[in-house]
This record gives sequence, structure tokens and C-alpha cells, in this order.
Amino acid sequence: MILNETYEKELAFQADRRRAGIEFIKIVSDLWYDKSIELVLFRNQLIDRPVSEILNLHEYAGAFVQKPISIFDSVEIAQAIKTLNIPPAKLDIGKLTYEYHLEDQKYSNATSFVADKLKNAKDYETIKPKDVVLYGFGRIGRLVARELMAKTGKGSQLRLRAIVTRGALDKVVLEKRASLLRNDSVHGDFQGTVTIDEKNNSLIVNGTTVNIISADKPEDIDYTQYGINNALVIDNTGAFRDAEALGRHLKSKGVSKVLLTAPGKGVPNIVYGVNHLNNNPDEVDIYSAASCTTNAITPILKAVEDTYGVKNGHIETIHAYTNDQNLVDNYHKKYRRGRAAGLNMVITETGAGAAVSKALPELEGKLTSNAIRVPVPNGSLAILNLELEKETTVAAMNSTLKKYALEGNLVEQIKYELSDELVSSDIVGCSAPAIYDSKATIVRPDGKNAILYIWYDNEYGYSHQVIRLAKYISKVRRYTYY
Repeated sequence: MILNETYEKELAFQADRRRAGIEFIKIVSDLWYDKSIELVLFRNQLIDRPVSEILNLHEYAGAFVQKPISIFDSVEIAQAIKTLNIPPAKLDIGKLTYEYHLEDQKYSNATSFVADKLKNAKDYETIKPKDVVLYGFGRIGRLVARELMAKTGKGSQLRLRAIVTRGALDKVVLEKRASLLRNDSVHGDFQGTVTIDEKNNSLIVNGTTVNIISADKPEDIDYTQYGINNALVIDNTGAFRDAEALGRHLKSKGVSKVLLTAPGKGVPNIVYGVNHLNNNPDEVDIYSAASCTTNAITPILKAVEDTYGVKNGHIETIHAYTNDQNLVDNYHKKYRRGRAAGLNMVITETGAGAAVSKALPELEGKLTSNAIRVPVPNGSLAILNLELEKETTVAAMNSTLKKYALEGNLVEQIKYELSDELVSSDIVGCSAPAIYDSKATIVRPDGKNAILYIWYDNEYGYSHQVIRLAKYISKVRRYTYY
């Protein structure tokens, strides 16, 4: 009898949790679509997430901060946010809930707590939306398009207005472009609608027109004919890599800024969260978002350098194969990359070690790097073998990285992973460019050598870094509370 009563109580509690989850989802949606307020849970996205995923994220949040964070707490805080007059913002409800637990005796209720914590929001400047053009529509371009269209909301930040491709446009080409946006073998189906407008050479994404423009030269395009002005061009073709070539975009009518989704020459190479503030968007027109690997390792290296100091080190990247490799053995201009990508581990070079110094000059000449391409389509791993100035332990190193993942300027960049069972497929779809595997850390007995394992979704995590940088360049960053 007692066991049956316990089981019935468990069923009732789970039902209450799921009902709270449904209520929470509604509040998250209302805040986003009515007020352009985006809620996240320790940087994990909450918009368009099912109840089961919402509850799982709360389990992770509780384990992360080592204090219970329940869905009922989140509903209470979210309801408080909804009652306040807050401008467009991005708020971490996990951090707010965690702090409310620590400080609840100081406040009479959740509304007074939230009002105090977010009191500076009212002073934030009004945002002017920015038109965006994707120049190229490959892996990164399509993921950026997906994220921009999924997070359009009321259109108060970045507005995807056009995609530039090569070759003639007709119904078949448009259908193929739409299909590639709609379906993805790695990341799953797009959670929205994609149709074509053959007459106007456009894709209709979630009911919004995105022009498809065919062009061979950037400077030949007049974007103002499409109602596009003062736009940011995100170049993901890989064809233009230096300041002169990228400057051709600025000769187009309707363009004011350019962002390259690859390492660039003669332009600022930015790892958002680390060195983006070193370049003023009012003074700089062309930016590079560096590489996916550079974005993965630089935030971790920043934390380690600031805490322990790095004497020297080697970075080995175990990287998913890319479109640059061959499916079957065939000629390739690079050594080894001509061998079948799905059948071989392939040693190749990477400039990530040297590229780090563009964001962290203090590491200039201290790092070597190499890469191994492996037979997985996405999800990569960087192994950092570092000689340190100061001694540490596994526990101390993990504590340091956990602190950086919880508070400070790198909370969007570093995810602290707790799982003992983490493998590459588990990190696919993570928006953080660096996923710190706390259970894999090794420190030499003398404390002066540390080996750190950093996972990264080399497509999805990097695409989010591109968007973060795009928002900074376009000056559409909202008030944030992390």
C-alpha cells in the first residue's frame, strides 16, 4: 500500500511539473513575441522547446549550480518579468532564479527581486533594426539563415532580407535552395515554413520574403532595388578573404558593413566575447569571425591565461570532415585531403594555434597546432596541452572554468559539461562555441601541465558566434542579464 501511495504521489508531481512546463513555455513565447524579451536558461535557448526539453534543461541547471532550480521557480520569475515594463532584452532566467535562492530574504516577493536586478534595463538605448544579406548559402550560411529566421520575432534586431548565389534562377533552383534550408541531415528539419515565390525569385520563410539574388561579382548588385539599405553582408563563400576583396561588397549600393565567416587577412579577426570590444563598429567596416576552431579554443585559453598563465602549448584538433574533402579517393591540392573523408582519419594542418594570437596577443608564438579530420559529419574536439606558469590541480582547473561559464564576459562562449558519457553526437546543436569536458581534464602531478578537452559543434556553435558578432557590428545588441 505504501509503495502504491508513493507511486501515485510521483505521478501527481510529474503531472504538476509538466503543467508548469506548459505554463512556462507560454510565458516565454508571450515575452518574445509581444515584448522582444528572450529568456534563456544558463544560455540554453528556450524558444520553441518542448516540455520534456525544458524540464531536462532545469535538471542540468540544478546540477550546474549545485542548487535545486525547479520549473516552478522559473514560472514564478518569468511571471514577475512579464509584469514589468522592460525593453527588448535577453535574460538568463537560470541566473535570476539562482540569485533569488541566495537573496530571497532581502526581497518581499519575486517581482521586487526582478525589478531590482533589472533596474538598469530602462536606461538601454533604442535599437534600430539592421538589414542582413547572406553572400553564399553553404553550411554556415544556411544555419545562420535558420537562426535569424527562427529568432526574427518582431524584427527588432537583424532582418534577413536577401541571399546571394551564383547561376541562373528558376523554379527548380529555388525549390532546391528551399529544400536545403528546410531539411538538414545533421541538424534536423527547420522548425518553420519554407516555400518559394517563383515570380519574385524569393523564398518565403515563416511568412517573410527573403530575396534570392544571382550575381558573380559583389559590386554589381544594387540592393536598394530590393528595399535593402545600410545592410550587413555576411560573406560565407570563402572566395573573398582579404581586405581588398571583401571591400568589393562595400561598393554595392545598400551595403555598409561586411562580416567574413572565415579567417581574414588585413581585417580584424574577432572571437566574440574575447576581443570584439577592441574594434568600434563606428570606425571599422570589415570584420572576420575567425574560424570555428579559433572560436572554440580562444575563450578557454583566455580563462587559463588570465588565471594561471600559459608558457607554451600544443593544440590538436579532432575535426569533423568538411565539404573541402573528397568523398572517394581523388586528386586534391592539399596532401592527404584527397583520400575518402568517410573512411579515413586524415592529418592536415590548421592555423588555429597561430590565429589565437590575433585575439590574445599575449599568446603570440606560444602555441603550435595540427588537425586530424575524422569520419563524422559534424562535432569536433580540441585537445589543449598547456604548460602553465602557476600550479593547479584538476579540481582547481575545473573550478576556474566553471566560474567563467557561470559569470563574466565568456558565459555565452563556454559551456561547462558535467556528463561522464559525453561523445561527439551529444554536442551537436550546442550554441556555445566551447564545451569544456570537465570529466576529461588531466593535470600533471607537479601541477604545471594541463590537458583540456574542448568539444565544439563546428557548424552550429560557430554560426551563433557569427550572429553574436553580427549583432555587435550592427549595434543591435539588446539589454542582457547574464
